[in-house]
Amino acid sequence: MAAQEDLSRLMGVKQVLGNGTYLGLPSMVGRGKKSTFAYVKDRIWKRINSWRGRALSKAGKEIMIKSVLQSIPSYVMSVYLIPETTIKEIERMLNSFWWGGGTNSGGIKWLAWDRMSYPKEYGGLGFRNLHLFNMAMLAKQGWNFIAKPNTLVAKVYKARYFPNSSFLASHLGSNPSYAWRSIWKSRQVLTNGCRWRI
Repeated sequence: MAAQEDLSRLMGVKQVLGNGTYLGLPSMVGRGKKSTFAYVKDRIWKRINSWRGRALSKAGKEIMIKSVLQSIPSYVMSVYLIPETTIKEIERMLNSFWWGGGTNSGGIKWLAWDRMSYPKEYGGLGFRNLHLFNMAMLAKQGWNFIAKPNTLVAKVYKARYFPNSSFLASHLGSNPSYAWRSIWKSRQVLTNGCRWRI
């Protein structure tokens, strides 16, 4: 412990207990993923609470959900696979905000969030299905490994996780980072959407 304090004092950096953040993302993702990503849910909850007491119309709430609340987790979702339980809790908060106004509003939810996330032409309201959006953002990272193999991040991941194969034929490997595990799980999205051109 004394060595850590000496090193932090010598380098002029602040010592962080537990998992810190780097560029707004958790630097370490361990077994407790729900607690690691709870800060995303907290940021959405704080934003909803800041609007409490405002008389927002349904159109105003739609704009707030689509342009503000659903954009909060976008950056995290482009790097990590958010746990399904966290996504469901976020969607529950958004649904409560839509139907009642607050996070713990006891109003009746006339339509489930899954149905509300359908496109408008299919009877929904066009809200994002956050799990599918998360998978699409991660698949975009995987596509960048294929389409832009000379970028630094593509070279690092290739050297570490799939040096002798392509991204689509890669294996998870031993002791993978959570970022790689997340991107690797999105391969199925790419294989379902890719076509061969001859």
